[in-house]
Amino acid sequence: MSTRKRRSTASAIALAAAVTTGATLLLTGCGPTTPAPVSSSAAATVPASAPPSSPSGANPPAASGSAAPSARPSASATGGGAAPVPNGTGGSGLTISDGTDYVVMNGTRVDFGTVVRDLSWNPAGTRAAFIDGSGNLVVADPDGSGRTVVAHNPGDQVWSHPAWQVMPYDSRDQLPAKDNIIFADSVNGVSRLVAVPATGGTPAPITLNADFGSGVPPLPQTGNTWPNTGGVHGTAVYTNTGTGEVYLRDDFLRQMGSPQTPGSEPALAPDESEIVFVRSVAGHDHLFELSLQAQHPAPKDLTPTADTDYTEPAWSPDGRTIAARTPAGIVTLAADGTGAPVLVAPSTGLPAYRG
Repeated sequence: MSTRKRRSTASAIALAAAVTTGATLLLTGCGPTTPAPVSSSAAATVPASAPPSSPSGANPPAASGSAAPSARPSASATGGGAAPVPNGTGGSGLTISDGTDYVVMNGTRVDFGTVVRDLSWNPAGTRAAFIDGSGNLVVADPDGSGRTVVAHNPGDQVWSHPAWQVMPYDSRDQLPAKDNIIFADSVNGVSRLVAVPATGGTPAPITLNADFGSGVPPLPQTGNTWPNTGGVHGTAVYTNTGTGEVYLRDDFLRQMGSPQTPGSEPALAPDESEIVFVRSVAGHDHLFELSLQAQHPAPKDLTPTADTDYTEPAWSPDGRTIAARTPAGIVTLAADGTGAPVLVAPSTGLPAYRG
């Protein structure tokens, strides 16, 4: 049964689903002060000659204090010196973090005053979450101000890929509001999913039980990484390095995880209807889309003619566009797979969208 169909009949189940809760985050609508616009060149299709990146799924856990898995070394990583012109991000909500102090957004580079790794945004786009140079989980305003350490890394762990889990109070099913940050915690190379209230606290392991129904194998408790969230029901996706599969976790249904399809680096659509993920095909990383509404969906290859690697996908807030990383820079493409990917920024790093 599809996720959407299950959700429509899940009110009774959902009464027992209230797991973590944090105080509702007081959001402010401030954004970065934008300098004079940077001149933008015409967008171009991805060059076929771009060298391939490391295969997705082959990112080993980083050593303590080093860059998180998504912060792959690239020629664009700078410490504030010369940097590629950040074309294509003006007015789109697209942001790019590359493991330096600078985040590309709105056609410029914003100095956050600290290392920014694996940046993600709350649904309103008013607060950013990231891992700083000390490995701590930090939130900040879009201009880099108002930085707050949500959780202090004890020093022997590698944290990566924070994702906001925001859910309003559900009066019908009496489910409390949620305002958490989920991320991957690696200790001695063993990765687990943990969560912490966005207001601060001590990260706690996320419980992963088997899906309801007979004959369902136990869910892997370790090797889970790359969490990503979407929608208003606390739904998340993640990947497991041991099984090589993408998993769906739905707190609203008390469905504590179920494998969906082979792949890595998943991103959940804003309306929770689809997952986009990475899968290797004929020596290149392709982007695939999987519907969560069909009963027996077949993944759709969004980049069937890829002659470069497409990795680390991110959804636009309206669900119409997907941004992804390539060796040449950040590209965007239609979420329905029509048209060719277009290079919008030569900066290489992790793409994310502000709400």
